[in-house]
Amino acid sequence: MPSHALPHTSDASGTAPDDPSSLSAHLAHWARHTPGRPAFTFAEYPAPALRARHRTLTWHRVDIRTRAVASRLRETVAPGERVALLCGQGLEYIVGFLAALTSGAVAVPLFTPDLPGHADRLAGILADSRPAAVLTTGADADTVSAFLAAHGLRPQLIVTDLVPDDEADGPRVPAPHGQATAYLQYSSGSTRTPTGVEISHANVVANARQALTAYGADERPPTMVGWLPLYHDMGLVLSVAAPVVRGLRSVVMDPLAFLRRPARWLRLLSEFPNALSAAPNFAYDYCATVISDEDKAGLRLDRVAVLVNGSEPVRPETADRFHAAFAGQGLPAEVHCPSYGLAEATVFVSAHRPGQPLRRYSLDREALAAGSAVPVAPDDPAAVLLAACGEPVGQTIRVVDPVTTAVLPPGVVGEIWVQGPNVGRGYQDRGPRTRETFQARLAHEPGHWLRTGDLGTVLDGQLLVTGRLKDLIIVDGRNHYPQDVEGTAQAAHRAIRPDRLAAFAVPAGQLPAGRDPAVDTGTRAAIATESAVIVAEHVRGLPAPARSPQEVAAAVRAAVSARHGLRLADVLLVRPGSVPRTSSGKISRTLTRARYLDGSYEHPERDTS
Repeated sequence: MPSHALPHTSDASGTAPDDPSSLSAHLAHWARHTPGRPAFTFAEYPAPALRARHRTLTWHRVDIRTRAVASRLRETVAPGERVALLCGQGLEYIVGFLAALTSGAVAVPLFTPDLPGHADRLAGILADSRPAAVLTTGADADTVSAFLAAHGLRPQLIVTDLVPDDEADGPRVPAPHGQATAYLQYSSGSTRTPTGVEISHANVVANARQALTAYGADERPPTMVGWLPLYHDMGLVLSVAAPVVRGLRSVVMDPLAFLRRPARWLRLLSEFPNALSAAPNFAYDYCATVISDEDKAGLRLDRVAVLVNGSEPVRPETADRFHAAFAGQGLPAEVHCPSYGLAEATVFVSAHRPGQPLRRYSLDREALAAGSAVPVAPDDPAAVLLAACGEPVGQTIRVVDPVTTAVLPPGVVGEIWVQGPNVGRGYQDRGPRTRETFQARLAHEPGHWLRTGDLGTVLDGQLLVTGRLKDLIIVDGRNHYPQDVEGTAQAAHRAIRPDRLAAFAVPAGQLPAGRDPAVDTGTRAAIATESAVIVAEHVRGLPAPARSPQEVAAAVRAAVSARHGLRLADVLLVRPGSVPRTSSGKISRTLTRARYLDGSYEHPERDTS
């Protein structure tokens, strides 16, 4: 797949930043040339209101607040030391992040300790990153202070909204060097061991430009509208970095405000022209399912420019359901942009272009599991439906045999490798992993390549992402994609909560104590070699007789066996909220598997079949 050169794009005034390789230089540029233009807006929702109260900072105010906090940081930490952001979603988070970069420190975008289910992860990241200072707000200071003290951490605490404007006085300091580390991007929580990716100033500027070009911002400047967490790679790049690079307005809301009333997101999309927004697959299904006709009233979605779906893989039926639900509000059919990316590449790698029909593929399940993309009819019982994630911009991808490292031809499934100016510097303090992941080599192509750990193929010049290499379920020598098995399982019985289940493999003989169900001889043989397990939440509010674990397990086993030829060693039906999710809202198969193996589900709604 070819790479594409990125033209240098100047601003509306016809000039470009003096040093275009840092967000700090871009911020100074917009503050100088368009000081009164709105830059960042935070939409606040007094519960249970649907309409928001808006707080807005102009480019001048963002610059003043950023320089004031950066000045305080320079008095507190040395260049290159880490500064953790433990703030709620809002304008102070954006200011704190930009201030850390402007000061020459290394930002660590995180979250407040009261984020449900993530306190242990926060403690692990702080222990790994060892910040010299923590930025927070007056509203969060007590919670943050108590958390730091409870974990024996003593960084300097700076409350950003208490730093006065006059600390911005004085000459501007030079922008950081483009190759210096700007921030550590920790993964969204798929593993128990936190690992920070070192993203340079030049990396994030390059990736913001790549994403904006891919989504058509060169021709039609959008308004960025987002609820994704600002500590998540996609939320940070699309809601903060891209607006700073291009001088665009960014409107952000709290993720919890979206989850409580998803219609709030659509109302913002309706309110702001040429809206560009991103969400994982589940959010589109969630909106299509729960938003009422009453909440749809008055929505004008005809001006939405781009809706990014960043899940892996992207389900075309989700885009169809979302469009069917909101076509009556004017939502254009060709705004859905399936995309692919990862933190190690800053975030963006490839995307479907807006304004074009969704590229969808129907592939034979057995052939795909064996490593080949073989088209079949969409109504074929063996069909797997995938949406293409388009082409890269400003970078190059290859599909590679993960064992031999040979480049594979189109239509053959392999590991996705990436090369470009957006690829991060490596993992902090993890030299061997950095060399293995970021410094891979191809036999006949120059330079280092990033091994993504993701599986995919190329058809018609389009990237199709089929799953994670580490999540692949291999039983009796056959490959099974977990998301495919999960889709079959959740359709097998109405008691299973959609998108709240995890399928994974368990090593031979490692079923936890008490999880040796009385199953047939054939399944016992499978358990003796390799095992596949499903842990699924039941639907909320469903009476016990309607969610019998025995009945659910029997239905799931039958469906998975018939469709995939896969015998399940165990099926657990657990309470709502028991299957862990990452901070970006995706199911964490790794943590679910770990909890299963360590006996955390010792009182599930048992399958005793």
